[in-house]
Amino acid sequence: QVQLVESGGGLVQAGGSLRLSCAVSGRQFSRYAMGWFRQAPGRERDLVARISWTGDSTRYQDSVRGRFTISRDNAKNTVYLQMNSLKPEDTAVYYCAVSMDAYSGGGRYEYEYTYWGQGTQVTVSS
Repeated sequence: QVQLVESGGGLVQAGGSLRLSCAVSGRQFSRYAMGWFRQAPGRERDLVARISWTGDSTRYQDSVRGRFTISRDNAKNTVYLQMNSLKPEDTAVYYCAVSMDAYSGGGRYEYEYTYWGQGTQVTVSS
């Protein structure tokens, strides 16, 4: 059974930083692209960042580019999202997800991801 466990969320002031982690078990982690999504109240869940299975290709949502960094450690079966210069509009529940296809760069849409974590709340106060 595939499990994804996120951690690292919390309450932070604007301008602060948080580092999210997502530990994956039950799947050969190193073969799959990973994505971080977020969902704010009343809004759809959107891709924030994704990283290819090799780790050498990343993509970011325009609103976070230059502030957020996605990375992965295949030895630890873990993907990270370093979030700097946080803004109140970054407030959301953040989810990690495993891509549907092995050996891919990862996709932009939810349907391209098969397994999801339970989500971790990030709240940025002004």
